[in-house]
Amino acid sequence: MKPAIREVLPEAIWQRCYVHFLRNALDYVPRKVDDDCLQELRWFYDRRDLAEVRRDIAAWLAKWQSKYPKLCAWVEDNIEETLSYYRLPLAHHKHMKSTNMLERLNQEIKRRTHVVRIFPNAESCLRLVRALAVETHEAWLEGTRYLNMEHLRERKKEALRQVA
Repeated sequence: MKPAIREVLPEAIWQRCYVHFLRNALDYVPRKVDDDCLQELRWFYDRRDLAEVRRDIAAWLAKWQSKYPKLCAWVEDNIEETLSYYRLPLAHHKHMKSTNMLERLNQEIKRRTHVVRIFPNAESCLRLVRALAVETHEAWLEGTRYLNMEHLRERKKEALRQVA
């Protein structure tokens, strides 16, 4: 999937959901871990800037390397793809570090297609899914702002000022 995204959307940045990342981390520790290792790992996603996160990750790795070497190696290899949201304005961090928005859309598509149960053909199913996507897009534009795009515009202007 990543190569396809890079080909079609070359400027897009891969953001792995931090919740799924933390769930995957459980595979690298004993079942009944009762220390603060995973809790501390979760706290990285509450930091305000990337430099602070990277400093804290280095300290976390040094602290837990001897007790959980497999976990630390896995985190070191994979955590960067969960930190892409730091390129966005701070106001967007809360919403973009997880896949909640996408999962909600998929849940709604599943709910609405389940009602129909049997489609006469693939095109009719696709029409329904497109209509739901358009409806959701319009709700995001007109309804309560989940993401305020003005923050993103300001961030881009600031980046252009720094380059000039």
